[in-house]
Amino acid sequence: MESLKIGEFEILPGEQRKVDLPVAKLYTDANVSLPVHIIRAKKPGPTIFISAAVHGDELNGIEIIRRLISQKNFKITHGTVIAVPMVNVYGVVNQSRYMPDRRDLNRCFPGSAKGSLAGRVAHIFLNEIVKHCDYGIDLHTGAIHRSNLPQIRANMQDEETKKLAEVFGVPVVLNSNLVDGSLREAAVKLDTRVLLYEAGEALRFDEFSIRAGMKGILNVLKHLGMMRKTSSKKKELEPFIANGSQWIRANASGIVHNKANLGDKVTKSQILAEIGSPYGDILDVVRANRSGILIGKQNIPLVQEGEAMFHVAYFSEDDEEIAGQIETVQELLLPENNDI
Repeated sequence: MESLKIGEFEILPGEQRKVDLPVAKLYTDANVSLPVHIIRAKKPGPTIFISAAVHGDELNGIEIIRRLISQKNFKITHGTVIAVPMVNVYGVVNQSRYMPDRRDLNRCFPGSAKGSLAGRVAHIFLNEIVKHCDYGIDLHTGAIHRSNLPQIRANMQDEETKKLAEVFGVPVVLNSNLVDGSLREAAVKLDTRVLLYEAGEALRFDEFSIRAGMKGILNVLKHLGMMRKTSSKKKELEPFIANGSQWIRANASGIVHNKANLGDKVTKSQILAEIGSPYGDILDVVRANRSGILIGKQNIPLVQEGEAMFHVAYFSEDDEEIAGQIETVQELLLPENNDI
C-alpha cells in the first residue's frame, strides 16, 4: 500500500491527518485553504472522498462530516477516506452559494490552474483529491428557502453506481444525468463513481437529513469492505427508484398556504397549495400534474408567478408503500433514536 500525497503532504498507510490545502489568497492578504481530513487504514482498499459545501450555503454536509469523523467508533479497516467538509470555503464564510467571483463552483469543473477563482478551486479539488479516489459522496441541500427530502441522485445506468445508491439507504433514488461543468461529470471522466446526496435546506441544519446522510455513508463504507459490518436485526429498506420528476410552478403571485408536506403521497389534480392576495382572496390553486411523492418544496410563504414550488417524483411502485417507507425511515432516524 503506497503513501498518498495531497499537495505537499504525504500520508502513510495507517495514518490519520488533518491538512490545510492552500487554494488562493484574498486581497486582504489572508490565505484561504481547503480543510482536508485523511484517514488511512493499514490494509489496502478503495479510496473514497466525502465532500460538502461545494455550494457554500449548504451546511448539512459540513455537520454530517463533522459528526462522522468525530465518532470514537469511526474506524476503517481497509482503504482511505478523504473528507473535505468545506470545498467552497469562501461561500461558507459569506453564507453564499457562490464563489466571490459570483460563479457556481459546481459548474466550473474541471477548472484550470490559471482560470477564474472558481476554476482554480475546482482544478485543485479535482487534481489533489478526486484523482486519488475510486468513489465519492458529494453532500448537498436544497437551495435557499427550499427543502429536499433525503434522496440520492446518481447514474443508475452504471451497475456499480446503482448498487451504491441502493446501499446508501434513503427511500428515494433519482436517476440523474451528468451536468456540464459539475463535480460529478468531472469525476466520472476520471473513472470515479459518485453519489450526490440531496437533503434539507440551505443555511439550516436538519436533524433527519444529517442522520440519514451519516447512516448512508456508513452503509456505503461497509458495503465497500472499508469498515466492519455490524450485526443488526433491523431489516434494511430497499429504496424506490424514480422514473422521473418535475417541478410544479406557480401560476399567480401572492401569499402561499401549503396543503402538502415533504414525503407526502400526492395524486393527480390534488391541491398542493393555495395562493392568496393580502385581502384574503384565493388567486389560484397549485395542483399535482400526476401522482407521485413530494421530494422538494419551497418554504417561503411568498411566491411570484412562474416560481418552482413543489418537486414531485414519479414511480412505477405503489406510492402509498413509498410514503409509508419514508415515515419508517424518519421514525428510525429522529433524535430520540440514538443509533446514529
